[in-house]
Parts: sequence; C-alpha cells; structure tokens
Amino acid sequence: MKAKSYFAVSRAPRYSVLFALPLLIAYEALAAGLSGVHGGTLRNGADVMFRSMFTAVVGRNGSLVFIAVVILVGIWFVSRDLKRSGGSLQPPVFLAMFFESVILALAFGIVVSTLTVHILGAMHLLAIGEMAEAGWATRLMLSLGAGLYEELFFRVLLVSALAAGARAWLGLSTRMAAVLATVVGAVIFSAFHYVGPYGDPFQLQSFAFRTISGVAFSALYLARGFGITAWTHALYDVFLLLF
Repeated sequence: MKAKSYFAVSRAPRYSVLFALPLLIAYEALAAGLSGVHGGTLRNGADVMFRSMFTAVVGRNGSLVFIAVVILVGIWFVSRDLKRSGGSLQPPVFLAMFFESVILALAFGIVVSTLTVHILGAMHLLAIGEMAEAGWATRLMLSLGAGLYEELFFRVLLVSALAAGARAWLGLSTRMAAVLATVVGAVIFSAFHYVGPYGDPFQLQSFAFRTISGVAFSALYLARGFGITAWTHALYDVFLLLF
C-alpha cells in the first residue's frame, strides 16, 4: 500500500474506530478484574466524568447505558463507512497503525519533555497523582483509559466543539478556529489532571508538560484521526510509567 493511500485510509472510521476497540476491551477487562482494588472506584477521570453525566440523566444504570452508547455509536460509524467503501478491510493497515502509534508515542515523549525543559528548566519525571500508590496492573489500566476516554472527551468532543464554536460565534476561519480550539483545549486538558480526590498537586512544570502534550495530541487528532491518537496517548502514558 502506498504511503499516501495509507495515511488517507487509516483516518477512515472503519479503521480508526476498530483500531481503538482493543483499548476499550482491555481497559474494561482490567477495570473489572481490579474491581476490588482501591474500593473498586479507581478509573480514568474522563471515564468517571462520562459515567457520572449518564448516571445523572438516566439513574443508577448510567454506566451501562454509557458503554452501550459508546458501542452503538462506534458500530454506526464503522457500518456507515464500510458501506461507503464497499465493505473492505485490510489487516496490514491495522499493523501499520500500531507501529505508527509506537513511533509517535516515543517521539512525543522526547519532543514534549525537551520543550518543557527549554521553557521551564530541569524536568523531573511525573509522579501521576492517581497512579502514585497503584500497582502495575492498575497503572496499565489507567494508561489505556487515558488514551481512550481522554481522547474521546478532550479531542473528539471538546476540541471539535471549541472549533465549531469559534467559527460560528467568533467568525474565525477554519484554520484559526482549529488553532484556538487546540490551545484552549490543551489548557483545559492539563487543568483536568489536578481536579478530584486523585488529582495531582499543582506544579507549574507538570501543568506546562501536560499543556504541551495536549497541544501535540490535538494536532495529531486533527492530522491522523481518533484511533491513532488514542493509541499514541495510551502508549505515551505507558512509556512514561515504564521509563
């Protein structure tokens, strides 16, 4: 497959959504298996936010309704795209997407850390608040959840909504709206990590680090779509924990 064709087709929902499916399965499986750890309450913050919103609307079955909505919406996007494309899927594309995500995750770690050092000086490894006391399996689960649910909320929903709002209400061009949405979304994404009982104590270095990460992930989402961005974020978090 030619590079141009790969970069185009890997953004399509039939690949992007299906590529993110293993993250959902692995995260939910680990969360279920670790349900007795930390009182069974420790999940990714964006996931908790989604579930809380659904629970507030539909009651105690909100979590189940949320997962059902995620699955049904994903099926709808994939089915519609498969019909438009003639129902074809090429397995090598998924393998190429995985290797691309690994390379991007490593590159993001180097670039974001280097930028933070240049801006604020010496950089210490982040001790992520909600993971500091957790075991390896819990850390892995939270990393996978970050890739899936934080990208779903902060990039697919928030950045898209901010860009649409900037075009509609501020009259900005598509490019300027995307830039504004990327920056504002990155600041909100960074601030989110300091909220709640498992949030980190605020530090300027970690805030800047996450803001730069947010800009990088927003730009990647706009360029490469949801699936690769979700996997890049998940692997990026895993590499931070390992190294």
